[in-house]
Amino acid sequence: MSTATPKPRWSLAIHGGAGSMRRGALTPEQEAGAEAGLHAALDAGAAVLEAGGSAVEAVQAAVQVLEDDPHFNAGRGSVFTWEGGHTLDAAIMDGANRAAGAVAGSTTTRHPVALARAVMENSRHVLLAGEGADQFAREQQLEQVDNVWFGTEERRRQLDSMKGDTARGGFDVDMKYGTVGAVAMDAQGHVAAATSTGGLTGKRWGRVGDSPLIGAGTYADDRACAVSATGSGEFFIREGVAHEICARMRLRGETARQAAEVVMADVKAMGGVGGVILAAPSGELDWCFTTPGMYRGSASADGGKRVAIYDDVRI
Repeated sequence: MSTATPKPRWSLAIHGGAGSMRRGALTPEQEAGAEAGLHAALDAGAAVLEAGGSAVEAVQAAVQVLEDDPHFNAGRGSVFTWEGGHTLDAAIMDGANRAAGAVAGSTTTRHPVALARAVMENSRHVLLAGEGADQFAREQQLEQVDNVWFGTEERRRQLDSMKGDTARGGFDVDMKYGTVGAVAMDAQGHVAAATSTGGLTGKRWGRVGDSPLIGAGTYADDRACAVSATGSGEFFIREGVAHEICARMRLRGETARQAAEVVMADVKAMGGVGGVILAAPSGELDWCFTTPGMYRGSASADGGKRVAIYDDVRI
């Protein structure tokens, strides 16, 4: 009789934003770069889970890889504000006890998701913003970078193009340079979610979207599932997307997919678009989006690893 220890059972899903990505709209180099980034993020999160690590550790590991990849709008590669700088938002949540941490308007921390986790574990608060978030990051001895480190030539071009397009009124309506996120279930059956973003190109006045708002763009509850969202943040806030999905599962007995489809339809009816990824304590992974594409990927202890961009490929 074999005495080998069974492989731990775990699952992981990630996203790199939802938007107007259609076949032929991206160059082969853009497609290959994004897919490589998704694979690297899955590898980082899967390594944590395969070693018996927690869902919280896994989603942070996956998101940090995406934060360092300029193909995505988080960390390095974040979009520019109207004034030409970068303000970054992130959140993380543990479904085991519903502990959560988030930051809005961070400007110098290389990995905003690490700062969000520090808020969750090392403060009495859930959400820190602006100068206070930066100060807390320094006190926590998290890696700091100059704000210009987050920018790229392509992101500057996008800002200049947006400012020059008076027909759009100086607002990024396409939402195609997306937020990143991860959801996971670990070998103990706990779920977690993390989300990180540079926000909207040309955002003004300290605008904050749904990503760092617990219950809007990020939520995790072992009684339901873990959710990370991307898309039209103002509409996701109004709908309370992430919590609404979990509430429908917990109180109405809907599957993650059923709940997500209903909630995303409500968002679309209000005029918003985007997507969500979902991880349930059962190990089930799913997603739902109302845009032509969403950068996404999944991995599990027994189901292999795969990534996708367009709407005709399921994870």
